[in-house]
Amino acid sequence: MFTMAGIMKATQPAEALMEAIPWANATPIALLRFIGISELLGGLGLLLPSLLRLKPRLSVWAAIGLMTVMLLAALFHVSRAEYSDIGMNILLMSIAAFIAWGRSKKVPISARY
Repeated sequence: MFTMAGIMKATQPAEALMEAIPWANATPIALLRFIGISELLGGLGLLLPSLLRLKPRLSVWAAIGLMTVMLLAALFHVSRAEYSDIGMNILLMSIAAFIAWGRSKKVPISARY
């Protein structure tokens, strides 16, 4: 989900983003691109370090970073009284928290080297 949303926000033209995302009109395009790149890198960071077993601890840090992004997104939606959008933020933040916990405490992955 993060990777897909990140690719969309990082690559689509501003006009297409403003049609697809209601809050994009109130957000500078540079911030939208930054959010998109952050989500894209965070989504890749959840998967690649653990899959490749190269510094798998980075998956935990990616999950923590995405939790922060979702918390800030929820606060943004509260400030705009867009309460219906907060549910998805909470769901994605919960999944990221579960991944952070799972990869740090429950089932840590050892590095290949």
